Amino acid sequence: MSAAKRVLITGASRGIGRAIALAAAEAGYEITAHYHRNEEAALSLRDTLRAAGRDADLLRFDTADRAACGAALEAYTKERGAFWGIVLNAGIASDNVFPALRDEQWDAVVDTNLGGFYNVLKPLILPLCRKRRGRIIAVTSVSGLIGNPGQVNYSASKAGIIGAAKALALELAGRSITVNCIAPGIIQTDMIKNAPLETILPAIPLGRLGTPEEVAALAVFLLSESASYITRQVISVNGGLPS
Repeated sequence: MSAAKRVLITGASRGIGRAIALAAAEAGYEITAHYHRNEEAALSLRDTLRAAGRDADLLRFDTADRAACGAALEAYTKERGAFWGIVLNAGIASDNVFPALRDEQWDAVVDTNLGGFYNVLKPLILPLCRKRRGRIIAVTSVSGLIGNPGQVNYSASKAGIIGAAKALALELAGRSITVNCIAPGIIQTDMIKNAPLETILPAIPLGRLGTPEEVAALAVFLLSESASYITRQVISVNGGLPS
């Protein structure tokens, strides 16, 4: 990479987002790491990146809060310029079978995950379009492709992101901006700490959980110049699960 390019990663303080931040920094990108609540983990990530000689900034806001997203991102891009890459990784789950699903569970998950797609990208798209080059990656889920019991809200939010990303890819293709989705399967993060692994593992053809680093490797490739002819795709990282 002749000159460092800056990448925004939402939900970067832990799990898949942290792994993407570390891998992208190792590949030579400057990192802007977003977080919402876990300041300690975000500071740890920034310190790790800076100790390795990588440029790293932190941004804090709630992706469900449109005004907060706009204020933070507009101010940041005014100061630092448009991003090369935007990795939409921030998301939450709040599982329940549909008859027992509470209104607040539906709203929180849809507003954070699907709403976050709009809230984060809207203030960043025009600066990116003016550059006429760039990468957008949305981290979705196998749940958004095939559905998952107890996750109607989560599956809906992730499926919605896939549809939005495919439409946006068509709008931005003429400006050499690619838009792709990564759909992880069962990845070893805090999100699955209470999952019944004894029933999940036998359903995975490779017989194991994925790692955040395996998802990050794909994200770094999609950020690269080598991925310039890949857009409007949903690429699964799921150990062979049906998708």
